[in-house]
Amino acid sequence: MSSQHKYNTGIIGNCGYIAHVDSNANIPWMCLPRFDSSPVFGSLLDPDCGNFSITSDEEIYSVKQEYIQNTNIISTEFHTSGGKFRVIDFAPRFYQDGQAYYPLTLCRKVERLEGNPKIKIDLNPKYHFGKESPEIQFGSDRISYVFNNFKLRLYTNFSHNYLLNKRSEVLSETKYFVLTYGFSLNGNLPHLFEEYYHKTKDYWQNWVKHCSIGSFAAKEVIRSALVLKIHQYQDTGAIIASSTTSLPEANGSGRNWDYRFCWIRDSYYTLQALTRLGHFEEMESYANYIANLKPTGEGRYQPLYSITGETLIAEEEIPIKGYLGNTPVRVGNQAYTHIQNDAYGQILLSLLPLYLDERLPDKNRYHNRTLVKNILNQIEATMEEPDAGLWEFRNLSQNHCYTYLFHWAGAKATIKIAESLEDLDLKKSALSLLDKSKLRIEKCFDPNAQAYTQAIGTKHLDASLLQLITMSYLKPQSETAHKHLEELERKLKTKEGLFFRYLHNDDFGKPDSTFLVCAFWYIESLACLGKVEEASELFYKMIEHSNHLGLFSEDVDAKDGSQWGNFPQTYSHVGLVNAAFRISQKKGNLVFE
Repeated sequence: MSSQHKYNTGIIGNCGYIAHVDSNANIPWMCLPRFDSSPVFGSLLDPDCGNFSITSDEEIYSVKQEYIQNTNIISTEFHTSGGKFRVIDFAPRFYQDGQAYYPLTLCRKVERLEGNPKIKIDLNPKYHFGKESPEIQFGSDRISYVFNNFKLRLYTNFSHNYLLNKRSEVLSETKYFVLTYGFSLNGNLPHLFEEYYHKTKDYWQNWVKHCSIGSFAAKEVIRSALVLKIHQYQDTGAIIASSTTSLPEANGSGRNWDYRFCWIRDSYYTLQALTRLGHFEEMESYANYIANLKPTGEGRYQPLYSITGETLIAEEEIPIKGYLGNTPVRVGNQAYTHIQNDAYGQILLSLLPLYLDERLPDKNRYHNRTLVKNILNQIEATMEEPDAGLWEFRNLSQNHCYTYLFHWAGAKATIKIAESLEDLDLKKSALSLLDKSKLRIEKCFDPNAQAYTQAIGTKHLDASLLQLITMSYLKPQSETAHKHLEELERKLKTKEGLFFRYLHNDDFGKPDSTFLVCAFWYIESLACLGKVEEASELFYKMIEHSNHLGLFSEDVDAKDGSQWGNFPQTYSHVGLVNAAFRISQKKGNLVFE
């Protein structure tokens, strides 16, 4: 593709579902009743998979889209030959009777701003990736879209006949559209809508007020925090990597994966970012999710699970057109069968704050004691075992340095947990594994390159090993840390400061795109080594790779800066939050005064 590719959607959500809203007020992606369900609106991947657009058939002069400040509410403003109007989109979320209320409800409002514009509605839900169309039923106050196993109800004061016939209507009054799954709406539609809107707006703005952030890049950190929050599934505490499937890592690459599942690794990074921002509810909820996962008879954990903890995530290919013609479209993810042993350290690191932070109640500190011991035992049992690594190689097993780094970090976390519990035996076991992990990390050191390589016995470099610096395995004052960083820069960094994960062939050949979180790891490493101004300058270059709403993709094309990969990607937003945190920390302005 000759022109730069950017995703033109924002996301709304309430921790029960996520919907994408594009810059023309169409909803091309929304899965119900779960993050990993079939889309009811799936035109992102195929025009025949459903959509919900609000537009005008008049000449459109301009469209402006933005988030309502410090919320997950999107405003899209149209200027047409007939006048101006605005579309407001949100998913209700607020506290009711002391509990989070997050119905599977999409709320859309169209307001006239100027003149007499005409609007046209195209509401066309599908299911099973376009295979199933609904029966349409009329009620006095609703239109029902009846599928085999569920019903969508649309409540609106827009003409039902105009809607079903896709005819325009002059916008003489505010129009409301409330689409519900699984329940009926009772009461005056405008009143209920406005109540939901104001409560949801207040909820998000109050949530942001409770974020502990520095003055550095505060606007970008807030947007990333809001993105991360709605990727946690309220019902179980699971955190998904992304809300989409099969958006390719590069155009035509075939690297199209389903990311609507809970990776233990990704979840650790997300929780780290949210905890640094001062939010603990998400961590407690995730700890409960982990406690309810079922390991194998050998005590093993999968690298990923469904959002409700199912172990089987069979991967299949769906015969539809794909995003911009990119196939295959995959549902499910074969990576659940992989051996990825870094997960054990990440579980322990995710649990650590429960034992150290005095702001958390005691009850949360002890119910995971057996889990801690079992996870530590898995580190010991897998110490010599090759695995697929964090990049999930499908046909390659190695003794990855990154895995040993998290064995080391998990053992360090367990030492602190054992001290909190006054458990000397647990501490002794953790100290032993700390030493064993360090020995294996050092086996990955290449004295000729003066850098740590991807795995024992290979010369390949890996950007994930920037975290040897950010996780303090390498001390910032050490010559080793500086030379390791210089070698990774020399081999994996682009002139623009982007970073490749690695540059050797994998199962699909040589990677075409850079991985955005690696650039943020690099920025964080620079800050750790005292190169704060360089880190700050590069940070602001990286945020130029967001779309018009400040959202980041997984991958960035090294040649033209195009966004690729699943979108938005929690990894990327976590990287931004952690890099900004580190820069603020080094600048001495961690929180606003």
